[in-house]
Amino acid sequence: MDSCGRWRDLPPGPSLKHLTDPCYGVPRAQQKPALQKLTQAHVESFNYAVREGLGHAVQAIPPFEFAFKDERISLTIVDAVISPPTVPKGSICKELSVYPAECRGRRSTYRGKLTADISWAVNGVSKGVIKQFLGYVPIMVKSTLCNLHGLPPKALIEHHEEPEEMGGYFIINGIEKVIRLLIMPRRNFPIAMIRPKWKARGPGYTQYGVSMHCVRGEHSATNMNLHYLENGTVMLNFIYRKELFFLPLGFALKMLRVVMDEGCSTQKQVLGYLGERFRVKLSLPDWYPSEQAAEFLFNQCICIHLKSNTEKFYVLCFMTRKLFALARGECMEENPDSLVNQEVLTPGQLFLMFLKEKMEAWLVSIKLAIDKKAQKTNVSLNTESLMKVFNLGTDLTKPFEYLLATGNLRSKTGLGFLQDSGLCVVADKLNFIRYLSHFRCVHRGADFAKMRTTTVRRLLPESWGFLCPVHTPDGEPCGLMNHLTAVCEVVTQFVYTASIPALLCSLGVTPVDGAPHRLYTECYPVLLDGIMVGWVDKDLAPSVAASLRRFKVLREKRIPPWMEVVLIPMTGKPSLYPGLFLFTNPCRLVRPVQNVELGHEELVGTMEQVFLNIAVFEAEVVVGVTTHQELFPHSLLSVIANFIPFSDHNQSPRNMYQCQMGKQTMGFPLLTYRDRSDNKLYRLQTPQSPLVRPRMYDHYDMDNYPIGTNAIVAVISYTGYDMEDAMVVNKASWERGFAHGSVYKSEFIDLTEKVKQGDDSLVFGVKPGDPRTAQKLDSDGLPFVGAWLRYGDPYFSYVSLHSGDGAVVLYTSKESCIVDNIKVCSNDAGTGKFKCVCITVRVPRNPTIGDKFASRHGQKGILSRLWPAEDMPFTESGMVPDILFNPHGFPSRMTIGMLIESMAGKSAALHGLCQDATPFTFSEENSALGHFGDMLKAAGYAFYGTERLYSGISGLELEADIFIGVVYYQRLRHMVSDKFQVRTTGARDRATNQPVGGRNVQGGIRFGEMERDALLAHGTSFLLHDRLFNCSDRSVAHVCVRCGSLLSPLLEKPPPAWSAMRNRKYSCTVCQRSDTIDTVSVPYVFRYFVAELAAMNIKVKLDVV
Repeated sequence: MDSCGRWRDLPPGPSLKHLTDPCYGVPRAQQKPALQKLTQAHVESFNYAVREGLGHAVQAIPPFEFAFKDERISLTIVDAVISPPTVPKGSICKELSVYPAECRGRRSTYRGKLTADISWAVNGVSKGVIKQFLGYVPIMVKSTLCNLHGLPPKALIEHHEEPEEMGGYFIINGIEKVIRLLIMPRRNFPIAMIRPKWKARGPGYTQYGVSMHCVRGEHSATNMNLHYLENGTVMLNFIYRKELFFLPLGFALKMLRVVMDEGCSTQKQVLGYLGERFRVKLSLPDWYPSEQAAEFLFNQCICIHLKSNTEKFYVLCFMTRKLFALARGECMEENPDSLVNQEVLTPGQLFLMFLKEKMEAWLVSIKLAIDKKAQKTNVSLNTESLMKVFNLGTDLTKPFEYLLATGNLRSKTGLGFLQDSGLCVVADKLNFIRYLSHFRCVHRGADFAKMRTTTVRRLLPESWGFLCPVHTPDGEPCGLMNHLTAVCEVVTQFVYTASIPALLCSLGVTPVDGAPHRLYTECYPVLLDGIMVGWVDKDLAPSVAASLRRFKVLREKRIPPWMEVVLIPMTGKPSLYPGLFLFTNPCRLVRPVQNVELGHEELVGTMEQVFLNIAVFEAEVVVGVTTHQELFPHSLLSVIANFIPFSDHNQSPRNMYQCQMGKQTMGFPLLTYRDRSDNKLYRLQTPQSPLVRPRMYDHYDMDNYPIGTNAIVAVISYTGYDMEDAMVVNKASWERGFAHGSVYKSEFIDLTEKVKQGDDSLVFGVKPGDPRTAQKLDSDGLPFVGAWLRYGDPYFSYVSLHSGDGAVVLYTSKESCIVDNIKVCSNDAGTGKFKCVCITVRVPRNPTIGDKFASRHGQKGILSRLWPAEDMPFTESGMVPDILFNPHGFPSRMTIGMLIESMAGKSAALHGLCQDATPFTFSEENSALGHFGDMLKAAGYAFYGTERLYSGISGLELEADIFIGVVYYQRLRHMVSDKFQVRTTGARDRATNQPVGGRNVQGGIRFGEMERDALLAHGTSFLLHDRLFNCSDRSVAHVCVRCGSLLSPLLEKPPPAWSAMRNRKYSCTVCQRSDTIDTVSVPYVFRYFVAELAAMNIKVKLDVV
């Protein structure tokens, strides 16, 4: 979490020297810290969850008590341990540890064993502790429980991993899954809200309320609200097991404090009353008194983050004061959609909450198992019989795998979330940039996508420096799916704050149970992580906040560096509710800035930032006003947005497009192609290191995972094949390998799925003497590695060990491919027969007409023509451009960054440099045009990057100067080979007899209403008739001319065998005549429609002319 000095080591400028270094490509001694930091929030939150968090969660699970044979049985989980992934007992193996690469290859889950110590007692007398296996839970890669933890790059390569493996994901059935960072309400902070729909909650309710998302140390969460009623009273509402309950605030306060009323204590009466009412919902044992039931309710539902009733009393009082201030108009409502009032849900938090709930459910399942067993036989409870019953409890393996495989949450309590789907996504390695973005993505929630309102999607100024303003998709998820900035971090550590209240008292804060020297209205309340600590004089508060900030920055007085110190001042007019709020809890977003006064880096939070004065550049610092300065101006951009060269010279939507297209690029996503079994992987055959790139490109060492090629681009309208974003590519460049690539496809073949249950006789192999497999398949029944596979070739064969019969499966894809590698897979125990293989094939995909390309500035276009090099324009030096780009693509899009990149790339190639394209480097005074123009001039070229070109057709000099330079181009994954759809004849729908739709089933493309209108407008009636009739469902039907029925003509019964008559006639069953039958051509669907109407007793009569 300590980021002090981390960003001071940014490379001063990009360089190509490391590519020629003899050590380039040799594994480093240690992994690159910059890449490891990207998944830090995921890995560290999981590490906490499986270490301290698991211990806290076990302590928070209350003992489960129930009656059995007039005895009180109590089951308590006293400890739980998750072990690293190992092979099951009894397996045949050399290595006990299981590694992620093996799980990917075998399509299994990377998981560890969960073992718990269960203490059981009868009538309060402890009977011992039983160690019990509860199931397998998924393990995050590179966490402390992972077998890869702490390994250097060389050891990672030996285990078939990337040298810079970052982890942060789970492997479920061989697929890498990431738990999304979800936006949640800020924990333990009361938010004042105005919701008109709250009026519908009952008579007297108003739109005013104060909401709090209460979260315990082990991440258990509930939501509770205070509602203001018209008569001035307050109702407290909370959720228990997805049900909403309401309680008068007076009852709650009386429960929490002993209130003297007419000389008698009413706390016990209130407890008894509430316990009696709520008991039916709490499923507690019968012997619990009502007072204890009410206390259980309060511990589980109201201010659960607080331990004592006194603390709960003071916080509820504070919330009530805030509610009254809101209702009176003395304080403004707070925006729940603002990042100030939000935090993120980390993977470790979700994992721990789900684990705790499933462990509680396991205890309940034990009671049900005992009851079920008792109905059949006489059960005596002892350690031996309990151990047998424990094995009947619900296993935790499947719920966890379901959660991570589908992203759907199955929970009785809802875990305090607003959604129960879309919690996990596949970490697909289309390219490395896309892979990175999964770990930096924060999502608002699936439910918000359906909302009509746009307030949720707005880019608010409070999110500056935390959420990237550029990196969000266009379309439906716009503004809901955001990405953290490069410098933003998520707090993942808990810290014990027991010493902070004493420190506050020494700085002049009055304890909460003491009386301040001045009126309460002239004091600020002081809250630490949602606990009311005391009061501080409004004149003294700024110095207290300044002292705390100093301790935090200088690491003094045991104040954590990620603590947030927020002083909301009194303004004398309706504004945010004043107070001194201190936050040390995890899941908050923080980012480093330079503290101007102290000269150190400081981590500031989202709420804290609003009340600070942060300068971007040195020149903006005002002495006495500016408190902080940005570490560098491009710190407001995400990791992906930081890879866009000269992004400050582009129109904002173009940068947004590049952030999306950078994630669709065909690149070099990994170095371990031979060890991977992904369904689909892309590979660019000839990637290059960009000549023009920002500093952050080198900071993350992206040269290991390049995504494009340096291309000579001439801006010229040359052939007419470059209209509407199309581009012409030099055929000679294409023949030399420009943007060549391939697609890797893996298929998992398991013979156990091909046979009935119990038949275990099939294995891969070739039946001796089978002519179908001669010279095509190896003796093991699998294709040769490196062999070409074409449509109809034998793919693999298998034989039955019992009968000796063989079967050959053919390759059914229309696209030819090369067998890249074959992996033989076994089962978990290592006892599997030769039944399971993974065949990876390589499909060559060189650019064809219609394939999509893009520069790094959102300028996308398709390859429209491969133009012969001899007909391409050429420069005086004889250089022929690789790409011809239409000049009409610039004016409306304003991608000036691409023009500057072209000049910078040209100067880089001429001078043998690598140009720095970091945004905000140039300004009005120091322009990029002047800088790169001077470099071009020094190399003997035109200042503005233009050259005289000669026509490749006539050889004459072109009249205009042509802008030509070097631009880094990306090939995108959208290829014609994946999308073309053609059909002559094929499958038809059974009911309508019309061609089926869909590319996968060789279907047609729908000729719809609008296409029909277009042909009508053109007057092409014969073409319309051909499309909608002849090529669709033309059929010849028999109709009775007299009664006009399509249904009544039926074929006569066949004549007897001895008869000489062979021609059968159609006759009308209504008219009893055969001379009135005629044939008409009608769409088959019309006949279907007539039959449907007849079923509803509606007759259709045709007038045949």
